[in-house]
Amino acid sequence: MNQHNDNPSRRSVSRMIGAAAGSIAMPAVLRAQQSVIRIGVLGDLSGYSMEIGGPGAVLAARMAVEDHGSKAAGMPVEVLQADFLNKPDVASQIARRWFDVDSVDAITDLPNTPSALAVARLGKEREKIILVAEAATPELTTAQCSPTTMHHADDTNALAAGTAKALLEQGLKSWFFLTADFGFGHQMQASAERVVREGGGQVLGAVRHPLAASDFSSFLLQAQASKAQVIALANVGEDTTTAIKQAAEFGLTSEPQVIAGLLMVISDIKALGLDVAKGLYVTEGFYWDANDKARDFAKRFAARNGGKIPTKAHAANYIGVRHYLDAVDAANTKAPQAVMAKMRELPIDYLGKPAHMREDGRVIYDLDLYQVKSPQESKGPYDYYKPIRHIIGEQAFAPMDPKSCAMLAAK
Repeated sequence: MNQHNDNPSRRSVSRMIGAAAGSIAMPAVLRAQQSVIRIGVLGDLSGYSMEIGGPGAVLAARMAVEDHGSKAAGMPVEVLQADFLNKPDVASQIARRWFDVDSVDAITDLPNTPSALAVARLGKEREKIILVAEAATPELTTAQCSPTTMHHADDTNALAAGTAKALLEQGLKSWFFLTADFGFGHQMQASAERVVREGGGQVLGAVRHPLAASDFSSFLLQAQASKAQVIALANVGEDTTTAIKQAAEFGLTSEPQVIAGLLMVISDIKALGLDVAKGLYVTEGFYWDANDKARDFAKRFAARNGGKIPTKAHAANYIGVRHYLDAVDAANTKAPQAVMAKMRELPIDYLGKPAHMREDGRVIYDLDLYQVKSPQESKGPYDYYKPIRHIIGEQAFAPMDPKSCAMLAAK
């Protein structure tokens, strides 16, 4: 044994040196964390809505960082990813670890309504920025509004303003709802019901189904028995496509009853095929073939995504991350209050369309109502939509309401 190890004075000096080294190292770690911008993509990477966002949302966020030069305000930008398994408690655990341990500055994607609301609440507590690119609940800018949340996905109000109004204008006045039994489904049904009643229609009934249902036969039989002109699907992802496929097998996709998917994206149309999906109405804030900027983004995205073009969720992740990094540059800091102030101040390029962020965090942009083409009308892969009507953003999204948003009422 080395005799120096038994010397008390040497051990004391050694402890002092170790303590001093620790006191120097900790600030260095903190300085390193402060000089990096970390963005976490928290999404459904393996579940029923993975084709809408999923790994493509991660790719979109990375493309946004790369297109921004991989730095903002002189700081390098890193992208993390995690699958929250469509469970709000898992989403909260991941977000808490990201904020408290990994020094994540902003979280994007968030496809599930309960999870998006839970992470937004945590972001408010921790003063971290939340970029909601998928969840469609208007609660994010009303009852659960937050000074650190940006909501730039199509919400239930905007979607109902497109699809439900179009069908009412065609004289389809009686409705029956098949609704996913969670927050988004309930809110989507409520938004569409309001449009139906305001348009002189009536709701003949509704039935709720569990998430990731595999058999819709009993629900579809109830809808058929109602004799409603419209069977409206207030669900998303595989639930929507499974319900439509089974409705086609029952002969419910043609008159006298019409199937209406209230939240559909282009990956749903591909999964259904044009033979089944033709004639369906789709309301979207992004379509890959709408303009030159959208086409350029779609081409670059597809080249890295196995040929699959981006959904509106992928586009929203790209748009939100780009806008966040623009704001960091403009503020010359990643301090959340300063960045959010710039996010509200700066115009937003919604891939070829102008947009802006309201005080309540709601991003306002125009949408479009499309109808799905028949196989004969389509000129090639992903040529699925024909435009029916342009929807002005201020008419699509509910107006800002200080009474329902405590943050506004306080001001």
